[in-house]
Amino acid sequence: MSKAEILGNVRRGLKRGEASDAQRQVVRQRLENRRANLIPARAQLPVSGQVELFKTMAREAAADLIELNTMDEVPAVAAEWLRHHHIEELVCANDEIVATLDWAGTADIRRETRVARAGDLASLTSCFAGIAETGTLMLYSQPESPTTLNFLPDNHLVILRRSQIVGVYEDAWQLLRDATGGKMPRTVNMITGPSRSADIEQKLQMGAHGPRTLVILLVND
Repeated sequence: MSKAEILGNVRRGLKRGEASDAQRQVVRQRLENRRANLIPARAQLPVSGQVELFKTMAREAAADLIELNTMDEVPAVAAEWLRHHHIEELVCANDEIVATLDWAGTADIRRETRVARAGDLASLTSCFAGIAETGTLMLYSQPESPTTLNFLPDNHLVILRRSQIVGVYEDAWQLLRDATGGKMPRTVNMITGPSRSADIEQKLQMGAHGPRTLVILLVND
């Protein structure tokens, strides 16, 4: 069932028709004049402090974090990580950041640009933002970077630029609204460390609902 059909059913259940222009304007004004949330003090930091907080929180969430000086280092570092873990295949996103990487010298790593499938061992994507207060990555679905890349492979490698790190969730959502002109993407994923669960006998199980390993390639841009 499509989003339009679901909302249509809700309107019929509430005995409402299509929203009038006046009603839409009321909603727009309410969104534009919304009150700011209470912001955690620990995230109210200068940019350098936000970066350090992000690194600390990401590592506490069991993410692997590798710091790079330039984007040019990404292919060699990613390939070395894959070799170390005996992985020879990498499924890549096709957004501008990933597509323009120079993979010369990494011929031993087979790369494909496609949606992820069950059985894929590793994927490489970029992301939209890093959120310092919890060490969280924000990614959103788009044709060049399908959401399957974020969840199906056992190992997820993510490119994050230092300039993409913000202090709190509210800042990340505002950036997304600005970047999309208010037209939100179909799916927004918040990823904090690798997937895990302790639902069964309180035993920690990695990779319960997604990748067993999250590798953040933090580029100093």
